[in-house]
Amino acid sequence: MIDTSKGFTIVRTFTATPEEVWRAWTDADAIAQWWHPRGAHTPRESVEVDLRIGGRYVYSMVNNDTGDSVVSGGVYREIEPFTRLVFTWGYPDGDQDDQPIATVELEAVPEGTRQTFDLRGVEGAPGDGYFYDGWVGVLDVLGDYLD
Repeated sequence: MIDTSKGFTIVRTFTATPEEVWRAWTDADAIAQWWHPRGAHTPRESVEVDLRIGGRYVYSMVNNDTGDSVVSGGVYREIEPFTRLVFTWGYPDGDQDDQPIATVELEAVPEGTRQTFDLRGVEGAPGDGYFYDGWVGVLDVLGDYLD
């Protein structure tokens, strides 16, 4: 079982509406546009989304320079349209009880949408060059996509 006492939170505000941010997280065409750090891409044909509780998602991130590919995915645990999305994140075929748990919460604010991204089950801190910094990079690309 994953240790949910470990983890981190990243808060961002986007000029997009909660509906637009929700679509970015749940629509396969949108996911292919942003779910990767700079210097990588997500081939559309690698993205699968079964948006229902217990449904699976999968995507690949491909390094633009080397062509190396990393496949990630998980299972949706909670779905509250335009407000809250909870899913496991890691190896698509791994034991889902041993995968980190991501929570995305969306709140309408005068500037657009405040997104709170929380990842439980892994250590992460600014400058780690791994989980935290990786998600910061991915969320930077999400910001580029939405703004």
